[in-house]
Amino acid sequence: MKQKIKACTVLQREAATFKLLLRSIPATVVTLFVVSVICMNLLANKTLLQLHWIALDGGILISWLSFMCMDIITKHFGPKASNRITVLAAVINLLTCLIFFAASAIPSNAGDFSAFDGIFGGTWFILLGSTVAFLVSGMINNGLNWLIGQCFSKNPNGKLAFAARTYISTFAGQFLDNFIFSVIVFVCFAPIFWDGFHWTVLQCLMCALTGAFAELVMEIAFSPIGYKITQRWQAESVGKEYLDAMKKGTNL
Repeated sequence: MKQKIKACTVLQREAATFKLLLRSIPATVVTLFVVSVICMNLLANKTLLQLHWIALDGGILISWLSFMCMDIITKHFGPKASNRITVLAAVINLLTCLIFFAASAIPSNAGDFSAFDGIFGGTWFILLGSTVAFLVSGMINNGLNWLIGQCFSKNPNGKLAFAARTYISTFAGQFLDNFIFSVIVFVCFAPIFWDGFHWTVLQCLMCALTGAFAELVMEIAFSPIGYKITQRWQAESVGKEYLDAMKKGTNL
């Protein structure tokens, strides 16, 4: 009985913390984050390039935005806050995919919607791979970003600190995201469900490396925007209520 009461208390506390966090983070960043995750899942259905030593899917075009949003949230609100928003984005993506699937499954006599059904109907193992890869890589990215930031105790809010924590964590997170996704989808399931089509482990590895480098370039290009956002949030005391509550509970 005591364990049930304790579990309910923990859940209530987490729910209250999450509500406070959602009120604290500017909606634009959360919106961009969630939309980028949904788009990344859709774009991953298309292979853009496949050679003997490299393969790239369409998700590479927008995944950098997801990681930049995570880095911004981690810098200002901490890794636990970013993890909470990461889980939120994953849940919304799953719900969106469910709606897409329902729309594709409903028959229509108004025309040929086979292309629409093929794209938005989705593939369950692509959704599985993208969700697992996103959650694992996101949480590692957030934790690594925060740990690197702690190394800059003298000037934690400087450009060098922001660059180091975002560049390193983004590269590591993107590599894991690409590698986990490609192994699950193109090594484990594609040969079974796609008439033998598959990627080799080497292609998955090179996809992860080249994708991480490409997305790192994107991160470098757009990181000044991310840095300015964090500076503005700090100057304007964005999310002060949440930050104060977390400091009292030492729950960053």
